[in-house]
Amino acid sequence: MLRRSFNVLMLSAALVVGMFGAALAQDPVRIGVSASKTGPLAGGASGVLWPNIKLWVEKVNKAGGLKVGDQMRPIEIVEYDDKSSPEEAVKNIQRLATQDQVDLIIPPYSTGLNLATAPLIAKYGYPQIVSTGNANDLDQFVKRWPNTFWLLGPAQGIADGIVGTLKDLRDAGKIGNRVAVVNVSDAFGLEMIKTGKPALKQAGFDIVYESSYPLGNQDVAPVIASAKAANADAFVAYSYPPDSFALTEQAQLQKFDVKAFFVSVGGNLDAYGKRFGAAANGVLIMGGVNASDPVFQAYRKEHLEVTGQEADWWASPVAYASLEILQQAVEHVGSLDKEALNKEIQSGTFKTVIGEVHFDNNINNNNWTVGQWSDGVVHGVRATGNLQGAQQPVIKPAWPSN
Repeated sequence: MLRRSFNVLMLSAALVVGMFGAALAQDPVRIGVSASKTGPLAGGASGVLWPNIKLWVEKVNKAGGLKVGDQMRPIEIVEYDDKSSPEEAVKNIQRLATQDQVDLIIPPYSTGLNLATAPLIAKYGYPQIVSTGNANDLDQFVKRWPNTFWLLGPAQGIADGIVGTLKDLRDAGKIGNRVAVVNVSDAFGLEMIKTGKPALKQAGFDIVYESSYPLGNQDVAPVIASAKAANADAFVAYSYPPDSFALTEQAQLQKFDVKAFFVSVGGNLDAYGKRFGAAANGVLIMGGVNASDPVFQAYRKEHLEVTGQEADWWASPVAYASLEILQQAVEHVGSLDKEALNKEIQSGTFKTVIGEVHFDNNINNNNWTVGQWSDGVVHGVRATGNLQGAQQPVIKPAWPSN
């Protein structure tokens, strides 16, 4: 009897080991990433895209892997630094698709690099869920590249957001009519100024100063000095993280005390709030969140625990949502077939950290467009679509003395 029991136990143990070994033997889902680790875009990518990839992969693998049909397969990331260069990004995508033969691709960071790599990603059929870029004429773009999906919507929506916010403040008698507007001269800045400037004029604002500066330029003291000399009532910068920080620093140093001060990408980073402290109060930024949403709060807590970094107040949850959409599309389709995945993303509805997402002609039309800093937290003040939780914007107090 003892011998029989022992044999049964050994058989059971062998079955368990065999099942466990089979689970471990599942081929990984190999996902390629080309994004900035060096160059002027590295700060934004390291604050937004890379940590959310780490969080998502760890969370999925801890739960047993990505469900592909009836299999649970671990995720393996194949990554390259694009050095903030469109040419390098294109070479990396080519390598991922042809040499590494990855199953899926996570798009790069920034408008310019997504535009540069879109034709090649489309050539190989991968879904391109863009979480850190926008552009004008997206309807025409997605007709040509129907595998591209734009979570931040068109540039026009974001441009209209800050213009509408300034108009509300002006019509309430809180600011004047004179606006200084500047932009970084890369794809993002050029796309934004193309829509932002006409929107300001249509709303009846006087553009008293306009300038652009190269990507990576840190000497923005003359920009702020000129905007101040123009006696602007509001300042609008279509900027990337390094210049968003530099412009704010110079505005504070030069006591450029406009009542509406807006910076774009980078103003949403937690590091921005920590760098400027109370001086950030009242600063308007591109994007935003419903800071009181418990889903966002839980995500932010998990982000810190896993990555050691605070999630930002706009782009981080959007980046994470793009990965949730990719995961759910694979689960719904039950395979890694690229054509089927593209069709699923085009037509499906996805539950994400930024709410339910459904693409309309490959474009998400529910987006925070403007947020505002208040005591270390960003609150969304304007959005497209039906997002909830917007707060009323306030005028910016004078910069505190250093």
